[in-house]
Amino acid sequence: MGAATEKLPLISCGITTCEGCAMELIGRVTLDVLGPKTIILTPPSCSAIITGYGRETGWRVPAFQSNLENIAAYCSGIRVALEVQGKDDVHVVAFAGDGGTVDIGLQALSGAIEREHKFIYICYDNEAYMNTGIQRSGATPLGAWTTTTPAGKKESKKDIVAMLRAQGIPYLATASAGYIDDFRRKVERAKDVDGPVYIHVLTPCATGWRFPPKETVNIARMAVDTGLWPLYEVVDGRLKITRKVKTLKPVTDYVQCQGRFRSIFADQIAQLEKGAEKLYQELLAEEEKA
Repeated sequence: MGAATEKLPLISCGITTCEGCAMELIGRVTLDVLGPKTIILTPPSCSAIITGYGRETGWRVPAFQSNLENIAAYCSGIRVALEVQGKDDVHVVAFAGDGGTVDIGLQALSGAIEREHKFIYICYDNEAYMNTGIQRSGATPLGAWTTTTPAGKKESKKDIVAMLRAQGIPYLATASAGYIDDFRRKVERAKDVDGPVYIHVLTPCATGWRFPPKETVNIARMAVDTGLWPLYEVVDGRLKITRKVKTLKPVTDYVQCQGRFRSIFADQIAQLEKGAEKLYQELLAEEEKA
């Protein structure tokens, strides 16, 4: 009985997430890598579907529902409590969306990083407040439809990765639901970091982005291949691109297969493409210089 139990996935089957949900995929891979000695925290968000309510939960590890604005502060408190008890082999993981990370929870996250507490923060970025009705967030890209930007967002996506990198975090990485092996390797590396870790994962949302659920992985890969979502890691300030793209694909290919970009203008596509090319060249130059 014990051996059979150990083989169970650490997220229950039959979770009521949307069809093609990349967030659930990332959650499953995260726990598959970290194992049962993990405490996972979620804010009110899509991941709260897994956390559940009352005594019902989809996690097979200790899980806690934080407030939307302070999940990283909860991580700090739990880490300190574990240290007092002499338990240094337990992973503390924040599993939060872009709204609770780049907007509402940014202050708590910045503070926890400054205090150098040991925890792993995984942001699954579906580029809007999907759980509450597809409202725009700071992570929503230029030209994208949401229920609060019906004609398309006029502002660019907030570069949270650059902001957190400026704090000198010991390990920071981008990842994509389209390249799971790359994400898995980064979580493996995160296990051994003695300090805060931040991994920012693109998790396309079929419901909010308006594409067929079977295309989730393909959409995630296209974001990488166009340069809109480059994959890299920064270890103690040293940058390494983890998936090189020889020739970036046209951004038009990416936006045309998503209903959320149905009202995007040609000049906005050109702006996205120019920004992607500029960022990718900057990353290449920094890596080569290092």
